[in-house]
Amino acid sequence: MTWTIPNILTVARLLAAPGVAVMFLYFTRPYADWFALLLFTLAALTDWVDGYLARSWNQETKLGAMLDPIADKAMVVIALMVIVGYSSMSPWLVLPSTVILFREVFVSGLREFLGDTAGTLKVTKLAKWKTTAQMVAIALLFGQGVFEHYFGISILGMDDQIVAQILAGDAPDDFGLGWKLQGMIWSGNAGLILLWVAAALTFITGVDYFLKARPHLKDD
Repeated sequence: MTWTIPNILTVARLLAAPGVAVMFLYFTRPYADWFALLLFTLAALTDWVDGYLARSWNQETKLGAMLDPIADKAMVVIALMVIVGYSSMSPWLVLPSTVILFREVFVSGLREFLGDTAGTLKVTKLAKWKTTAQMVAIALLFGQGVFEHYFGISILGMDDQIVAQILAGDAPDDFGLGWKLQGMIWSGNAGLILLWVAAALTFITGVDYFLKARPHLKDD
């Protein structure tokens, strides 16, 4: 094994994947949301950095080629599990997450079955866009959790009528309820839309991989 800087970054991203879930075990919210968001964002950035460095420095290795997709899948799967688990099982979130998780398991099983011929399932540009959409969507959904809990803390103990008056602009907004609510709404909606986009791209690339592998699945 060759421990180049790109490979070290890939391994760090792989180790960060379970760390996202661990944040919710050791910290209360919204601190857990903050730490998970920061950890996930930094790890997602290394996905681009390690690939760029490996190509620029001519340090592409078999270890990196093996670990890179595993790290990406681990990040996405674990983060989605955490988000869905804290979302009260909203169907608008569960459905695209299910499509994404199913595709990842399906393609991984397909690659394992193909063995030496798995090279026919090369990562396409559309698959890279899929990964980018997933990463941004998840970061936004973690951001929604941050806004949601700061908003909840701010209105704790407030009368509902007073909250309504503040949000309507009929009372001074000394606690920033307006921007916290808008941040929660916009990050949540943007994250959900991107997650559905990622699910659509996930389905398309999954079908594409299956069609490419189909000739190798026929019995002689």
